[in-house]
Amino acid sequence: MSKGLVESLLNFVEKFAAHGAQIAVRQKRGYRTESWTYARIASEANRLARELDARGIQKGDAVLLWGENSAEWIVAFFGCLLCGAVVVPIDHASSGEFACRVAKEVKASLIFHSGWHAVGHPLCGNTPSIAFESLCGIVAQHDSSAYPSPQLTRQDTLEIIFTSGTTAEPRGVVISHGNVLANIEPMEREIQKYLRYEKIFHPIRFLNLLPLSHVFGQMLGVFIPPLLGGTVVFMDSMSVAELPETIRRERVSVLVAVPRFIESLQREIERREERDGKLASFRKNFALAEREHFLRRWWRFRRIHSRFGWKFWAFICGGAALPEQAETFWNRLGYAVIQGYGMTETTSLISVNHPFRSAKRSIGKVFPGMEVRVDENGEILVRGENVASAYRQNGEVRALSEMDGWFRTGDVAEKDDSGRLYFKGRRKNVIVTSAGMNVYPEDLEKALRAQPGVRDCVVLGMGRDANEEPHAVLLMDRPGREWGGSRVDAANQTLAEYQKIRHWSVWPEADFPRTPTQKPVLPRIREFVQNAGNPATQTAVSSDSLVGIISRITGRTVPDRSNENGANLESDLQLTSLDRVELMSVLEQRYQVDLSEAQFQDATTIQQLEKLISADPAPAVQHVFPTWPQSRLITAARLAIYYVLAWPATYLLAAPRVRGRKNLRGLRGPVLVVSNHITYLDIAWILPALPARLRNRLATAMGGERLARMRRPAKSLSVGERMLEHVRYYLATALFNVFPLPQKSGFMKSFGFAGSLADRSWNILVFPEGQTTVDGAMAPFRTGIGLLAKQLNVPVVPMHLSGLYDLRLEERFATRPGHVQVTIGEPVRFSMNEDPEHITRELERRVRELHSA
Repeated sequence: MSKGLVESLLNFVEKFAAHGAQIAVRQKRGYRTESWTYARIASEANRLARELDARGIQKGDAVLLWGENSAEWIVAFFGCLLCGAVVVPIDHASSGEFACRVAKEVKASLIFHSGWHAVGHPLCGNTPSIAFESLCGIVAQHDSSAYPSPQLTRQDTLEIIFTSGTTAEPRGVVISHGNVLANIEPMEREIQKYLRYEKIFHPIRFLNLLPLSHVFGQMLGVFIPPLLGGTVVFMDSMSVAELPETIRRERVSVLVAVPRFIESLQREIERREERDGKLASFRKNFALAEREHFLRRWWRFRRIHSRFGWKFWAFICGGAALPEQAETFWNRLGYAVIQGYGMTETTSLISVNHPFRSAKRSIGKVFPGMEVRVDENGEILVRGENVASAYRQNGEVRALSEMDGWFRTGDVAEKDDSGRLYFKGRRKNVIVTSAGMNVYPEDLEKALRAQPGVRDCVVLGMGRDANEEPHAVLLMDRPGREWGGSRVDAANQTLAEYQKIRHWSVWPEADFPRTPTQKPVLPRIREFVQNAGNPATQTAVSSDSLVGIISRITGRTVPDRSNENGANLESDLQLTSLDRVELMSVLEQRYQVDLSEAQFQDATTIQQLEKLISADPAPAVQHVFPTWPQSRLITAARLAIYYVLAWPATYLLAAPRVRGRKNLRGLRGPVLVVSNHITYLDIAWILPALPARLRNRLATAMGGERLARMRRPAKSLSVGERMLEHVRYYLATALFNVFPLPQKSGFMKSFGFAGSLADRSWNILVFPEGQTTVDGAMAPFRTGIGLLAKQLNVPVVPMHLSGLYDLRLEERFATRPGHVQVTIGEPVRFSMNEDPEHITRELERRVRELHSA
């Protein structure tokens, strides 16, 4: 893009659409993964522009985007761009009050939001809103051809980004088309030099964990990938433990994340090495690799590279400074680590490291087109088209830079002879966490002072490397520290996740030391906090602790309890059965244990859960989810055996009577089939009831514990018995395409595998009772089926089997034709917003009613 030719980002949208059928976005939705092409995003954006036009939204009107990273978010962004509307992105973790306060500040004409966000706050007034999940359905009526956009120039406002604080007067940075183009154009020129090499690895896939509400997230999620024809991968939630598998499965090339996530991934690698008993060997190799060539280091740690997938090669770190030890760790393992430095006010980049010519500890060389100087105090001053022109606050717009065009960043750095910058710290009164979020002490202090018993407080940024975390020092109405934790917990409930206070202290004296103007003397308070041996120093609940995990799942603070058992899971936390399902799976993964479902259900207090976790349990059962049974060769063999042997045998022994086939007319896969469970051969009667288009691509969930015993027979069995178990495992897996659905542990991974099956157009059969009938009557459905049906987001086909229980009692298979009956109900589909408990009960009701239909 030449500055002389490109007048606005409308040209960029045209180039975006030119990639056509190439995949632009891969995103996780529930247990499914969706792929969006460049052409589809462009078409939906043109439709949306017409929808905005029909709603009377014109050039210069403000539109809020408040939600998680998604293809729909990009569609909304481009749709606003095409019609000249000003985008106002809000971090998805922001509170409804903050979002509505911003909407009031910019006089928003429309709010796009995630389905779970509530926009009914009084401050939002009657502002219309559209859920991202329903966006495509709303705009489907419109033409997808190129929208006739109004005239836009480099000086026109593209977006207003409000910084992460939630003060009463939000401040927005006004970013123009020219600001963004000034970042894109030099990047495109540099990328052009390497495109011939990119073809070898095409497409480059970016796993972007930075929010699109931030400029750096937009650069790596919206603007840079199209320059390579690359793919951006978005995940709706991400566990560090699952990240290597996600990178390998999605064939990710580059991970884009904040320092905290990269550090957490480092610790996960080290924990994995320790669990595998290879930590000593790893540390030895780590020391030996210090002075080795990049390729030699890559080969030395090839086992770790295999875990991430052979296509993965680089980290891009943004939002905050990456500690030197983390950068050294990944470099030593043979990965490239690319750091840059920038701000919202500079439209992301001020300096950046070259991926192949970076220097340790450096935040890179000055970005092309940007002027940078370090003044006598070490503060970084910048000037260039990248720098935003103004702030917006209290309905007023004021200039961002000084008279000579220089913008003071408030950050301190050194500059060497080669032009590289080395970050030293911050002068501004803002805490920038290792997650790359700006936390304003005033916001946290306001929340704390609102709590009863807190007379005053100070929030400090306590440093670790170049980053900080908020630490609250409380001045209580009465002596003692016993109430400090509960007051911090209560304040945290009013704060966004990135603002939450993890560390706190109670000031031991009657008052803070103060200046003549009655302001707290911050250096003396900081000295107090830094005294690590002071017994007053407390740490708030860690999000990785048991209490923190429970709070995260339930969305409720665990209350203080002085009794020996602690908080009660039901009465204090209203822990539902679905909460227990998720909690059990998370705890098994976090603590690497195999929990007994019965014992877990009996646990009623946090102390009982702690004992259950620490009770020296047996090692977790490793469930394997094979993909080879879905291969073309095995599928062809399976169908041949079925139609030659099993199909005729079914009709010779007990020809089933099938009712309700009309309900499946026109239904295409993938679908989820749910049925009552009578015998271990129920699938033999379900298969002939399904039309060939569903039958031929059916995968069946089987008891995970039983499959695990067959795959790894007990050593107490004889050699012949172990061989027989192995044969049974491979026959069951190959002939019936079964996959494990554990009863005790690991079922969330099974649900994830079901999602990958649906992504590959396989239909799924599940018996939600979890066991065969005891007395012929249908048992209650397990709660997990509701979660599975919701997250798969496919039609659910209820089925009911009858006439098999008496055959089971008599231990025979042959009977008269029609004695066995298969009844098929009407397919039903559930939205992502429905309660899984309700879905479970509804599916159970539908299957029961088929018995008397």
